[in-house]
This record gives sequence, structure tokens and C-alpha cells, in this order.
Amino acid sequence: MEHVTQDPEVSATLRYHVDRPVYTEGDIETRVLHKRGRTPPTIRQRLAEKLRCSSERARAIVFSFLPILTWLPSYPVRQYLFGDVVSGLSTGVMQLPQGLAYAMLAAVPPVYGLYSSFYPVLLYTFFGTSRHISIGTFAVISLMIGGVVVREAPDSMFYAQVLNGTNVTAVLDTEARDARRVQLAVALTCLVGIIQLLLGLLRFGFVAIYLTEPLVRGFTTAAAVHVFISQLKYLLGVQTMRFSGTLSAIFSLVAVLKNILSTNVATLVVGLVCVVFLYGVKDLNDRFKKKLPIPIPGEIIVVIVSTGISYGMQLFENYNVEVVGKIPSGLLPPAVPDFSVLPNLVTDSIAIAIVGFSMGISLAKIFALKHGYSVDGNQELIAMGICNFTSSFFHTFAITCSMSRSLVQESTGGNTQIAGLLSSLVVLLVVIAIGFVFEPLPQTVLAAIIMVNLVGMFKQLKDIPALWRTSRIELAIWLVAFVASVLLGLDYGLLVAIGFAILTVIYRTQSPKSIILGQVPDTGMYYDIEEYEEATECTGIKIFHTNTSIYFANSELYVSALKEKTGVDPTRLLAARNSHREKVKKWEREKRSSEQTTPQKVRAIVRLDVEMGVTHEVVGREEPQKNGHVLEADSDSEETLMFLEPLNAVHSIVLDFSPVNFIDSVGAKAVKSVIKEYAEVDVQVFLAGCSRTLLKDLKTLNFFGGAVTPERVFPSVHDAVLFCQHRLDLRRDSPPPSDSPPASHGPGDADASGAEE
Repeated sequence: MEHVTQDPEVSATLRYHVDRPVYTEGDIETRVLHKRGRTPPTIRQRLAEKLRCSSERARAIVFSFLPILTWLPSYPVRQYLFGDVVSGLSTGVMQLPQGLAYAMLAAVPPVYGLYSSFYPVLLYTFFGTSRHISIGTFAVISLMIGGVVVREAPDSMFYAQVLNGTNVTAVLDTEARDARRVQLAVALTCLVGIIQLLLGLLRFGFVAIYLTEPLVRGFTTAAAVHVFISQLKYLLGVQTMRFSGTLSAIFSLVAVLKNILSTNVATLVVGLVCVVFLYGVKDLNDRFKKKLPIPIPGEIIVVIVSTGISYGMQLFENYNVEVVGKIPSGLLPPAVPDFSVLPNLVTDSIAIAIVGFSMGISLAKIFALKHGYSVDGNQELIAMGICNFTSSFFHTFAITCSMSRSLVQESTGGNTQIAGLLSSLVVLLVVIAIGFVFEPLPQTVLAAIIMVNLVGMFKQLKDIPALWRTSRIELAIWLVAFVASVLLGLDYGLLVAIGFAILTVIYRTQSPKSIILGQVPDTGMYYDIEEYEEATECTGIKIFHTNTSIYFANSELYVSALKEKTGVDPTRLLAARNSHREKVKKWEREKRSSEQTTPQKVRAIVRLDVEMGVTHEVVGREEPQKNGHVLEADSDSEETLMFLEPLNAVHSIVLDFSPVNFIDSVGAKAVKSVIKEYAEVDVQVFLAGCSRTLLKDLKTLNFFGGAVTPERVFPSVHDAVLFCQHRLDLRRDSPPPSDSPPASHGPGDADASGAEE
């Protein structure tokens, strides 16, 4: 019966008192809990339920596949429309320069960045579940694509021999190179879309959990290093080849430094001016974001102004400043990707698919939590898969959400993906009508835009001191992801980082914290005796707690930690017992021998100290003899005693299984074996705090059998402790006979099934 009362001294503190018997799991299953009389469905019934068709089920499937149908019919025009329009225009203005710039990272002509800023954004409006993220080009994904297409179509493949008078020179055929790279980027995007779509249909949205936040942040910081180095040649106006694969960042940096003396001064000046202006605008937007109705569109300002200056001053013709070049007006007709190149792109497409989805879902969850709605990870995979797969037929490269654009879309009043739809229409307008205007745009301006947008990623370096203070393991994940991605490339670096993150999970299970619990007086609470001075050990009882599950990889470590922490090693105790028995047998032989010759003043005193649960042996020492006669001695010497050390002071061990989430067959066998080991030295082992799922697993693994019964398992540590103390009280009330022979074993060997008393 439970009584809830208030403390008269502290009225704000509640108290509770529960009066109930001490239960074992056997009692709970037979007397306390009774399963509902439900027959589990058969496989046929489950399939029939899954395949059942009804109007409600069809409606639910359609609404799940097209989330726009859940909010568009009830769209509050007066409340949301103005904010969505302002947000859509602001985001669209950002999409234009970023689309052009990130196409350079993807190693394709700039206009394909505009295509990638239109089709996927339009499709996500219908299939996405997030209302605030901005889908489109992103630096990390673009760089990964660029690395793949440069590897498959390097410049060396497109040099043509041209006869110039009597000299033969090698000329780079940029048109053929760019056409081939576009084919590769489109095929890669198609495969990325297929992988994401399949993962979504198979409900694999959980794969993103393996990309932990430290891993993603370390990886994206490394990607920022790659992006920054790749843009140095455009900022300086030097000509270098593009590298990919292992150590590509170092090779690219070395190539730029070797050619730094050939820097185009005009290009550098234009680029630095743009960097300073963009950084200043970015800083103003951050400082006054609460006062500004919309962020200052620094990027589009820079693009428009620099394009006008380049056109007026003829920077390309007069100063050799590289410009964007021809931007065809209108949209290209759809075409089927070149599927013949797919076998070489499988590994890369998996990495891009997972990274793209991980970045999208992480940002989507942040905005969903902030604005009070939910996103579906599986539907997000499907949405991104549809965006990439379908758009690949219209000459786009792979996309994901952009952090900078998403923040702008949300901060300028965007409430739904109507804002994303309007931003895509802004891009469409430029592509169809005024794309040619941006042909004189200097490439160094696009490099400046990219570099300034990396500031946020480089700020993630501040994670290092923060993680040093909070979690060294997560710091190791961050550093491994960063170093591996910088040195090995983003694809292999990601694989190494994921592998290392999984190893840290194994390490944590291999190195759990094992402690001995003690009781806080007058409570049922148990805490670490080494950490809290109020926690005191129960006499003769060891309560072992370790914060890990038990399986094949750590079962031996669990047993070793148990023996070390409790200080009770059955192997050593058995050896001590055998030695003890030999001493007793020797004493008995000597006693019989002495009784046959002459009476001896020898006696054995056996005392059972039930209070400590310890057996002490007090054995009389034989008096010295001379010439067959016993020497006379005073009473004290005649009563000289030999005191043998106690075998063991512990009679019960309680294993706290409350942190154990699962146990496999190896772990179950290890625990059962250790129970039997301790039983041989008269130490009873009990389990406490098992969840119902864990108990079900133990039954499935045939854990219970023989001396190991459900009566050894208790619902809480306190139940187990009370039971062990009750066993000791029963033994105290039933001392052994006084004329019994010297004991050859320690305490706690009540009956073989000690838990059944």
C-alpha cells in the first residue's frame, strides 16, 4: 500500500512509503503480473495486415508520399504569404551566385549550377517534409562531385596535338572535357538519387545516426579546407591542374605555391575587394539580424557590381581576368544519363548519398524542433532521392540543403516550402531571360563568395577545446574525421571516420566503469561507495554495477571486473579451501596418533561467526615431548592455539543488471558459469533490475536451469539485499551442532538453491 505525504518541515518535498513483500522474478510471474490473453499474429496475418487495402490506408499513403497535401489545403494566406514571398525572393537571390560558384567546385560549367538550383528545389516543395530548409547546391557535395569527375575525366585525357607552323603544341580541349565531366556528374547524380530512393523505401532513414555530430562537423571542416584550397587558384588567377584522391589538398596547395609568382594582380585585387566586402556584410547581418527586416544581399550585390565593372572595363580582354563565359539561355531538353559509367561511381555515390541526406535531415530536425513540427527521415530520403534522380535527366548535379540559405529562408519569415518554390522561380527567370548578363562575371568573384561562405565551417574548429573539456572520445572522432578527410580525400576520409566512430562504441563497451554500490542509510537507494561517503556496503554483500551490456566482446572482461571489484575470486578461494582441508586432515591424523600413545592436551575449537558470515578455525597445538614424556607447562602454554585466517567474508553478490540493455548467448553462458563458480565457494549470486526484455532474452537463451532459477532474479537491488540479509538472519538462528567436526567450508552454503529459502 502506498502513502504519499508531505514533510512537515519542508512542505515542497514529497515522501512516499511502500509496504510490500520482497519479490523475486518467480513471484512476479506467478503472483504479480499476468500476461494478456492475446495470441501473437501469424506471418500470414501480418502480411495480410500490411497488404490490406482501404480508402483510409490509400489516403494515408498518398499523404505520406506527398506531404504538401497535408498543409497546402489549409495554407493561411494572410498569415504566411507575405513572409514566404519575402523569404523566397531573398533565398532566390542567394541561390544565383551560389549556384554559379558551386558549379566550379563540381568541375562543370556555371550554368549547370543554375539548373541544379531550379529543378530539385521545385520537386522538394512537393515531396519534402521540412518547411524551412533550402534545397540546392552545397559546397561539400559539389566538391565531392568535382573530385569524382576530375578523377574519371582528368585534363590529361583532353589534350589535342595542334600543328602551329612547324611546331606541334598540345592544346586542352575544354569543350570536350566539360562535356564529359557533365556526363559523369549527371550519371553520378542519377545513381545517388537511386540509392537515396531505395534507402527511403526500405525505411533506412536511421542510417544518419551513424554520422554523429562530431563526425559531421570534423568532416565538414575538412571539406572546408579542401574547398578553400581549391579556390586559391581562382582568387590568384594562376593556372594549375586539379587533383583528386589521396593527398589532393596538399598537391593542390603545393601547385598553387609553385605558381604564385605568376599571380594575376587584377584578379587578386578584384577577389580581395569582394572578400572584404562580403565578410563585412556578413558581419553586419550577424550583428543586426534582429533589427534588419531582411539580410543585406551582399552576394548578389557583388555579382551585379563586379559584372558591370568587368563588362565596362573589359577585364578579360585587357587584364586577362578569367570570367564565367558563355551561359546559354533557356533550359536544355531532358536526356538519359550515360549509365555505362555507373560501375566506376558506386562507392562515391553511396558516400555522397549518405552525406547529403545526413546534412539535410540534421538541419531539418533543428528547424522542426524550433517551430514545433516533425520531419520524417524516410520521407526525406525519398524526397532527396526523387530530387536527384528526376533532376539528373535535366542535366543537374547532386544537391542537399544549404545551411546559409536555410538560415536566410527561415530568418526572413519563411513558413513553408512556398518560399522554396518562389526561390526556384527566381532562378528560372534568370536562366530563361537574363542568364547571358552574367557572362562577364569574374571567376575570382565566385571564389570570394565561396571562401566567405566557409567562415561558418571554419568556426567549427572551436569544437576542439570544447570537446577536450567535455568528451575526449568525441574529440578523437572529430580529429580523425578531420585529418582523414584532409589527407585521404572526402570519400575515404568519411569511411575511415565512420569506422573509427563504430570502434569507439566497441571501446566504450570494452572499457565500462565498474563500481561497487553501497546503501544510503534508511533508504532503498544505492550508489558508488568510492564516490559518495553516505553510501555504505551491506555486511557480507557485494553489489556489482557496470554500465554496459554483456555480449561476446566483453563477457570475459565483465567476469574479470566482477572478481576484481568484489575481491572474491573463486579459484583462489578453492585453493585456500583445499589447503585448509589438508590442515584439518593432518590435525585429525595427529590427534588419532597421539590418542593411541599418550593423552594429549589438544583440543579443537570451532567457532562459527555468523555475524560476519565467516568461519574461523582454532586448532590446539600439540605439546612438545621429550623421551616419550610430555613436558610440563603452565596452563597458558598448554592452551596455546593456532588461528587460521578466515576463508571469505562475503556470502552474497548482487549483480545490478539495470544498465544491461541486451545479452547474447556468450554473455549468458559467462554469467551462468560465474554463478556456479561462486556457488562452489558458498557465495550466492543474485541478479537485480533486469528489464522484461532482458528477462525474455535470458529465457530464450536457456539461462534458467538447474541451480540458476528465476528465484535468483529480483526486480530491484533493494529486494535482493533484503533477501540476502534475511538468509543471514536464518543462519544466525540455526547454529551448527557444538560437536560437529572442524568446518571445511565458508559461510553462505545454506542449501544448494540458496535463493529458494
